[in-house]
Formats: sequence, structure tokens, C-alpha cells
Amino acid sequence: MAAVETVRGLVELTRPVNVIAASVLTFIGSFVAGGVTAYPLQTGAAVAATGLAVGAGNAINDYFDREIDRINQPERAIPRGAVSPRGALVFSVVLFAMAVGFAVTLPVVAIAIAGINLLALVAYTEYFKGLPGLGNALVAYLVGSTFLFGAAAVGEVGPAVVLAVLAAIATLTREIVKDVEDLEGDLEEGLNTLPIAVGERRALVIATGLLAVGVAASPIPYLLGYFGAAYLVVVVPADAIMLYGVARSFDDPTAGQVQLKYGMFLAALAFIIGRGALEFGGV
Repeated sequence: MAAVETVRGLVELTRPVNVIAASVLTFIGSFVAGGVTAYPLQTGAAVAATGLAVGAGNAINDYFDREIDRINQPERAIPRGAVSPRGALVFSVVLFAMAVGFAVTLPVVAIAIAGINLLALVAYTEYFKGLPGLGNALVAYLVGSTFLFGAAAVGEVGPAVVLAVLAAIATLTREIVKDVEDLEGDLEEGLNTLPIAVGERRALVIATGLLAVGVAASPIPYLLGYFGAAYLVVVVPADAIMLYGVARSFDDPTAGQVQLKYGMFLAALAFIIGRGALEFGGV
């Protein structure tokens, strides 16, 4: 039973939902760049590298966050004793090494993006998480860059740039809301997150402003001709869900950030539908 619990804990460290989500975003980046069918091996390598790197980053994040998680998330694998801190660190290193193995098979631009992102994942918790806004911005960049990585893997970054920016804005909004949600534990740990530095309400106002910019910019991929009209049909409700989520965060940050996540997933689906409709249906 102990071995089963350890395996379960290791899987939990990777945050499987986040791993899948990031891998899907990389796939979308390749798809938008028109490279999924033309370069299937490169697309597969990019998706694998992304999933492994995200899993490694989440594991090392839990390693560095193990004390604060005893307050904020005591059910996580390290605080509850399913995985030792050393075990989590070794597991993270193995996943990082596997991610590098896949990444080095890709074009130079993709390798450069992967290298920057791997360094950012390692540095996030230790150096950036407690800096007001900077840690949030780094996470937002990492999410947005998955689109760029997928596109670079098949040799065409241009169409993914706008998607990367939109994804980064939505992620930055959610990260600020999550910091409001985690305020108690962050105070206990002595971190200086944005809600601590400027106040909960002001941080949420900033998050709302950022999301409003993202929502206003969301039609740009359609206007640039990257996506068909079907994109708008899906992205409009995604925008509405995210706006509802950030509004709800003023009363219930936990529920608000969940709504933001749902809206972001729907927006990612809009990217696929919009590109697919243009490429195969012409609308």
C-alpha cells in the first residue's frame, strides 16, 4: 500500500490536469501553425517535452513550497507524507532530463524557448514567487509560451504570437486571483505577493483590468485571418465565463479562479475550432 501511495503522490506532484492542459496548448500552437500533419514527429516531441517540463516544474514547486503547503494545501503529496522532499526533488530532475531529451530534437528556435522555460520553471518558486506581480507574470509567460513552442517546433511562430499574448493575459488574471485565495498562507510564509503589497481589492481591480484588455483583444486572431468565424462563436462565451469569474472573485476568490480556468479551457477550444473551421471548412 505504501508503494501505491507513493506512486499516487508522484503523479499528484505533476498536476496531471495542468500537464494535459499545457500539452494541449503546445499541440494547438503546432496546429495553428499548420504543422500537425506536415510535421507529426516534431509536434509529438514538443507535446512530450511540454508535459514533462510542466510536471517537473510542478514537482519542484511543491518541493520548495513544502512548508507553506502545510498551511495552504496540507493534503498535497509532500505535506501528507506520500512523497519525501528528496524524492520529489529527484523525480523533478528525472522529468526535466526527459523533457530536455525531447526538446533537443526540435528546431533551434524551439530549443531556445524550451531552454528559457526550463530555467524559468526552476527559478519561479525560489526567486520570483514572492515578488509582487513578477511571479504572476512569469507564470503567465510560461503558459503563453506553450503556443510559441508548439509553433516553433514546426517552424512557424507568427500565427501563435497573438494567441500567446491572449493566453498570458488570462493566466496573469487567474494567478492574481489565486494569490488572493492563498493570502493567509503567503502571509504566514512571509511572501510579498501582489495582494499583500497593494491590498486584496486593488489586486482584484488590476486583475479585472487585465482581463478586460484580453477580452477586448480576443477578436484579433479572427480579424487577422488566422481563424474562421466559428472562433468568435466559441470565444464569446469563453470571455463571458472569465469575466464572470473575475467579478465573482471579489466575494469568493476560490470559486472565481475555478470559473477563470473553465473560461480559459473554452478559449483554448475556440482556437482549435477557429483554425479547423478555416482550414477545413473555409468559415
